[in-house]
Amino acid sequence: MNFRQIEFDRELIERCQTNAPRYTSYPTADRFSLDFGVNQQLSQMKQVFTPEFNQAVSLYIHIPFCNTLCLYCGCNKIITNNRAKITEYLEYLAKEFALYHQLIGKKLPVIQLHFGGGSPSWLSISEVQQVMNLVREYFILENAEEIAMELDPRHVTDEFMSALYQEGFNRVSLGVQDFDPVVQKAVNRIQPLADTQRVLDQAAKLGFKSTSIDLIYGLPLQTLASYRQTMDIVINQLKPARIALFNYAHLPHIFMPQTRINEADLPSANEKLNILQMCVERLAEAGYVLIGMDHFARPDDELAIALSEQTLQRNFQGYSTFADTNMLAFGVSSIGFVGNSYYQSAKDLDSYYNFLNADQLPILRGLLLSPDDVLRREIIQQIMCQFELNYAAVAEKYQLDFANYFAAELAELPELAKIGLITLTPSGFQVSNKGRFLIRNVAKVFDRYLRANQDNRRYSKVI
Repeated sequence: MNFRQIEFDRELIERCQTNAPRYTSYPTADRFSLDFGVNQQLSQMKQVFTPEFNQAVSLYIHIPFCNTLCLYCGCNKIITNNRAKITEYLEYLAKEFALYHQLIGKKLPVIQLHFGGGSPSWLSISEVQQVMNLVREYFILENAEEIAMELDPRHVTDEFMSALYQEGFNRVSLGVQDFDPVVQKAVNRIQPLADTQRVLDQAAKLGFKSTSIDLIYGLPLQTLASYRQTMDIVINQLKPARIALFNYAHLPHIFMPQTRINEADLPSANEKLNILQMCVERLAEAGYVLIGMDHFARPDDELAIALSEQTLQRNFQGYSTFADTNMLAFGVSSIGFVGNSYYQSAKDLDSYYNFLNADQLPILRGLLLSPDDVLRREIIQQIMCQFELNYAAVAEKYQLDFANYFAAELAELPELAKIGLITLTPSGFQVSNKGRFLIRNVAKVFDRYLRANQDNRRYSKVI
């Protein structure tokens, strides 16, 4: 497949519009169970982290605090300007790190460290240093290939960026969404272009190896003309290495702040597609590579290289080059992956603190993957990241009769081929270039949980 080619088939997208998981994990997080709690996860961790274990791990640290509420946001966040709350949270984070160290029994090397939120950049410089000292106390960071933080440019200073660089950070992701002041007001996120430009300029000056910008189309009061101006700024002026172009998922029954958005102000489905098509065409003209779904990167970025070399992976942070490692998760609501199990920490501060006060890891729920889950996770990962599936390779690895095991799934593939999402081959199938925008439609065919229960209203639309 020529990954440099971007083919936007509007008719196909309109025909295939549906709701589906984003498959940052399989099974997806909504399948986690309260029956799989801290004791079950401790058992799994002890099986993995034996005295002989010395593989590099990934770390995710959730900083839930923001100083303002963005109405579109579906993240787990706490709106506060009370710095004492952050101080208290970091004290409990230290307890959590100490408990993990007691369990593992030694300092493991780290390949990837990611700060998410919330707004991790709402931490002060000294608080970032405090957390990084904590990481270094219990883990080995010297050979980490990626240390990243999600930034809100509105409160990031040049001094903060310098402090990040000195602490070893080499990648930053900036929330932008839209530069139109009218849209910004409608979603309660006033963000001058100068703030974003200043942060990116400082990142380039310091030598950060990669910068990313998050955009959202489908927000209230957006129009094709107004969003074209935002794309002009991003492509011609900001020039980030990576761009995530998310479809706004209006789910007010799940995310309470979205109830404050006037649904009458949301662009129509047709206008949203107009906006998306314009964005895709502009990004293609500018030389960006479609990584998959809604992620784009410059050809020399690690994601684009991994795509071409078929080493691309996917985890809870989206497309990645480091997903095939155990991931330890720290902080309220964070999600980790160890061995063949997923786990999620307590979702509210009181519960999170209560676990740690009892000297317990704050694990609320999780899932031990069955052999079928492991098999389907690999298949869905291949579809989402390599955009193809080889039946014989899967059959040989898992010692099964692919045609018999997946008879129901295989029966659905000719229809996907007929409409142009995939091309069937003697050994499997390849996703078409135009099908990469609708990759979730292909992956969900192999989702056993969705097949058993077709209620997909909890998921966002694929486009």
